[in-house]
Amino acid sequence: MNTIIFATNNENKVTEVRSILKDEFKILSLKEAGIDIDIPEPFKTLEENAFEKARVISHIMNKDCFAEDTGLEVEALNGEPGVKSARYAGESRDFEKNIDKLLTNLKDKENRKARFRTVVCLIEEGKEKIFEGTCKGTIIAGRRGNSGFGYDPVFVPDGSFRTFAEMSMEEKNTFSHRKKAIEKLAEYLNSGNI
Repeated sequence: MNTIIFATNNENKVTEVRSILKDEFKILSLKEAGIDIDIPEPFKTLEENAFEKARVISHIMNKDCFAEDTGLEVEALNGEPGVKSARYAGESRDFEKNIDKLLTNLKDKENRKARFRTVVCLIEEGKEKIFEGTCKGTIIAGRRGNSGFGYDPVFVPDGSFRTFAEMSMEEKNTFSHRKKAIEKLAEYLNSGNI
């Protein structure tokens, strides 16, 4: 399989996945595949949302595809924002507001441990497979850095003193939850275990 549809409208995620897979596969975003829909994410788990997005696009295109859902899970907030990470401060998906809400909710908390968790769902020849990657770290008290997207300015992965937003894409990929999940996907696709 050389070309595969990535069921997302998030160009930041497309760029990140392409940087991970390099030239192993040609990744098409929904826009590049000629699909102009916003797939709802109504479920209570990352797994269900990833499966839903992949199923919708697989059904529309009748082609193999994959989707992912990623959440930031903060220990002191009982796993919030979790599955609601993109809409933590409302349906507008405004990450500045999301970060503001996160920092407010953590204001009096000593425990700043968190993890990013990515779940990837592949639908290939009608079969569904799931892959997961996590990255543990800490939420800092204020934003640092201008790279990345989402919660990157306030997340420092374990083993670093810099936020994801202070890192190059290459450096972020040495820690990345998304890279771990996508590498499992690529290993599966390259294994011939179809």
